[in-house]
Amino acid sequence: MALTLEEATTQLSDKKSAKRRSAARRLAKLADEAAGPALLHALQREIGDPRTWETQYEMIMALGACNHRTAVGFLTDLAQKPTDDTALHLALGDSITRLRSPQEGFAAPLRWCMEQGHPSLLDGALRATAESRAALDTETVDRVLDFLDPLDPYDGLRFWAAAAAAEWPGDRVRTFLESCAAGPRADVADAASTSLESRRQY
Repeated sequence: MALTLEEATTQLSDKKSAKRRSAARRLAKLADEAAGPALLHALQREIGDPRTWETQYEMIMALGACNHRTAVGFLTDLAQKPTDDTALHLALGDSITRLRSPQEGFAAPLRWCMEQGHPSLLDGALRATAESRAALDTETVDRVLDFLDPLDPYDGLRFWAAAAAAEWPGDRVRTFLESCAAGPRADVADAASTSLESRRQY
């Protein structure tokens, strides 16, 4: 039987990382704002232990899913600390974008993630943008494409951009999608083809 909100919140303090991780994953599915404070407290205890990076990933994602905007400051500080953990940066980019976008729109946090110099942060921001089906202004789209165009065709950073670009304005976007659709990575090509088909329906 799936954990209730109260049970999952309590399980965030379990001695076993796997239990804490499953609790965070459950709270993300419940997406209840009431879980936010407990999740943030749990993450603050968890962070810094490289052995539990998967648990930290799930907690960060759950904070975004639960719309706990109070966590933005802490998550932003984490995103600016040097680390080689691309998975955590992916989660941070995703949740920071989700938590900032209701007040600022998607362009501002997306640009912020891009400016930090960590590709995985941008990857997470693009995932949040794609899954939210968010439209961007032309200037922001150009900045994203300026970042992506020089990348190797095999670079996975193109995937979420290709998925999100169905909602983006401008002829340059079509050129980007056509290039991705003809590229060597099947996942990127499929995402781009789907976006191109969606744009044809407008």
